[in-house]
Amino acid sequence: MVPTFSIRRLVEKALYSGLLTPDIEQGINAELSRLGHLPIGDSEVLELLMYEMDEGRIRLVPGPSLCSDPLRQTVMS
Repeated sequence: MVPTFSIRRLVEKALYSGLLTPDIEQGINAELSRLGHLPIGDSEVLELLMYEMDEGRIRLVPGPSLCSDPLRQTVMS
């Protein structure tokens, strides 16, 4: 099995930009789901990401809420 470095690249993107965007977060979650486990090296980079967020060096960019989409508001009404 050839190791992939998708999670590391996504975390690197967040560290470089200083932002954890919904796309990056979704990519990390999708890769974890695809693999079915957390590779040893990737656990360290995710810990680093969480540490940087705790220290305020990485900002979480919120995704759109369900009610902010006018089409969903119409359907929900």
